Amino acid sequence: MTDPDIAITVKTRYLAKQSQPEELRHAFAYDITIENRSPKPVTLLSRHWIIIDGNEKRREVKGEGVVGEQPRIEPGARHNYTSGVILETPVGTMEGAYRMQCDDGGTFDAPISPFLLAAPGAIN
Repeated sequence: MTDPDIAITVKTRYLAKQSQPEELRHAFAYDITIENRSPKPVTLLSRHWIIIDGNEKRREVKGEGVVGEQPRIEPGARHNYTSGVILETPVGTMEGAYRMQCDDGGTFDAPISPFLLAAPGAIN
């Protein structure tokens, strides 16, 4: 079987009340929807994020599951979750991949396309 069709969408928002720009703290939330468009169930095993702030400072985050879960996503189903990140700058990007596993034990990476994190008014 080829890698299942997994669609990942992201919505971001700036958390002004949790941010302290004068202390180089810009808080963002991101809402993720993972949709299994394949005929086979998959389980999300781990995540790998590449986070780059406006100063081109890069960090990588790897870990099991997402927000403490390793969700099994049935064919045609979606898994939604919200998480967050703190940047030193009001603008940055994130991208990465989820390591997924099929019931037959095979694994594959579902890529997460780069997305923008931007405080209101940070980009003209």
